[in-house]
Amino acid sequence: MQLFTYANEILPHLNNLYGRKNLADVNRYADVLANFRRCFAHKAAYLCSSPGRVELIGNHTDHNGGKVIACTIDLDIVFAFYPNGTDTICIAGKNRAMVRASVHDVSAGGRSEGLVKGVVRYLAEHGYKVGGFDAYTDSTVPAGAGVSSSAAFEIGVGAIISALFNDGAVSPALLAQAGSYAENVYFAKPCGLLDQGVIAQGGAVAFDFANGADFCPLDVDFSQLSFVLVNNGRSHSHLSDLYAAIPFDMRAVANYFGKQRLVDVSPQDFYQNYDQVVRLLGEGKALRAKHFFQENARVDQLTALLQNSTSQQNRDPQDARQRPATDKADSFSVTPFAQQVISLINSSGDSSLYQLRNCATSPTDTEIADIISFARSVCPCGARVHGGGFAGTVLCVVPARSRDFFVSEASRKYGADKVLPLRLRPFGTTIL
Repeated sequence: MQLFTYANEILPHLNNLYGRKNLADVNRYADVLANFRRCFAHKAAYLCSSPGRVELIGNHTDHNGGKVIACTIDLDIVFAFYPNGTDTICIAGKNRAMVRASVHDVSAGGRSEGLVKGVVRYLAEHGYKVGGFDAYTDSTVPAGAGVSSSAAFEIGVGAIISALFNDGAVSPALLAQAGSYAENVYFAKPCGLLDQGVIAQGGAVAFDFANGADFCPLDVDFSQLSFVLVNNGRSHSHLSDLYAAIPFDMRAVANYFGKQRLVDVSPQDFYQNYDQVVRLLGEGKALRAKHFFQENARVDQLTALLQNSTSQQNRDPQDARQRPATDKADSFSVTPFAQQVISLINSSGDSSLYQLRNCATSPTDTEIADIISFARSVCPCGARVHGGGFAGTVLCVVPARSRDFFVSEASRKYGADKVLPLRLRPFGTTIL
């Protein structure tokens, strides 16, 4: 853990965090350090970067013991921080009201205050030391875009407490549990461990929620593919009932078979009794259960594909990294590896659209379906609803050489502020 006074001291870390070194990143860190000194009068600060995340595949399966592949991204929350010798945590930030939370008062608070208190309480109750610190934050993780800005904040706070008061001894798994606890108890949001788990662990991670939250880091070469989020800009804060209906419907089908979760139901039993499930519970519940089983199978397929990604791409003579595009048609050429990934993403997207049915808030709402259709028409593209759905974002997976063209076309249609090009980042929450 290094103390930083000047932004140029961050230069050796920029490639790891963002895959680049540029003036905009240096200026961002210079502003964070300057504002930290202005707010708290410390001469130097430690730094933490806590990223957002995307889930590549595995839509709405975790709550029924299913499987998901997720990955951290290069959008992050930067914390400048330093212990203050008190029992109070003070967090200021760009476009953020000051948060003050006593480590001894874990009663309910506002959103950010409550998240801080939840993390503190969980760590303290599990035997870790807690204490006061000052922090200033700057975030490029957009709120409400389905990339887990809240989880990035929670895991950042937990990592700071681990580094300052516990010699960095808090494991990624326990940090994830602390963040999930904070959202469940202090914000009444029934989230699992997916968002917090991948942000704490970092990189591409395959999760299996059958017995808690087992995860397997994946060493993946994504150089042939680029990732872009198209954000429809609609709030999902009023859609809790729609989200809650999905696990309820899946569990209703599990209960038909005498189980609590679909993961405990044999797929063979489900398909053999499918018509009876439709008659007794309705087609909507049956289709959501079918999505669960098929989506788990797709996650297994993509996991196996990604585990062999480096060797497969190196064998491909048409590797997009080795041969520049010569014309527009050539820029859309897709290697076998990339085509398999795109095909699985599209299959997941179609299942979410037609079986899970989390892409519309009403029969006349076609906005997410329209974005998916548009994305697939621009170039070879995998497109699927991202996150909880209904009013969320669309994840687009495109050949790397098509990225600039795709971003240009999507920005022309939806506005540049709604189109987020992403780099998948191999590191989770990091104390520099």
